Amino acid sequence: MGLKHQAAAARKWRSAARQIARHFPAHLPPLLFLTDPERTPDPVTAATRLPAGSGIVFRHFGAADRGSVAAALAELCARRRLALLIAADPALALEVGADGVHWPEKTLSQASKWRARFRLQTASAHSRTALIRASNAGMDAAIYSAVFPSHSPSAGAPRGPVRFRQISRNIQMPVYALGGVQAHNAHQIASIAGAASVSGFSG
Repeated sequence: MGLKHQAAAARKWRSAARQIARHFPAHLPPLLFLTDPERTPDPVTAATRLPAGSGIVFRHFGAADRGSVAAALAELCARRRLALLIAADPALALEVGADGVHWPEKTLSQASKWRARFRLQTASAHSRTALIRASNAGMDAAIYSAVFPSHSPSAGAPRGPVRFRQISRNIQMPVYALGGVQAHNAHQIASIAGAASVSGFSG
């Protein structure tokens, strides 16, 4: 990606973040960068490009270097005042002083016993029913996918911004849109949701 392209993408992300911040609770980052060992092999470098006030969900999937990468991300987040959540690993979150934990949909039942230990807890959701479950479980927010077409092998059929608006309507917690969210289309969901992306910040 050329420097001009990077600068244009950064401006679009900042614009989307400002729009999201108008309706999002102040304690939640408007943008979330979700790491992936294969798709974002250098999450620390990618995180240096995040707009101020963003958040990171570190998904290590059992990687051998998860401890050192989490520690490096925690140091970066403290320096840049970014929020850090560790996916499905509250012990590691406590070890590195992360802000919270992100729970995959299938592990949501574990979240209740950790509520008092962290400032933030989020959950994945792939249906309106899952969004309601996450809200009832007291999550600070949910990350819903997939909204746009995605290259992720685990992404389901994209719902599109119109259908996503219907699915997330009247959910009693903030919702992030995930799946194909990039700088050029984040504005399509910024008035109703936060923006979450895996590859959108790494270019």
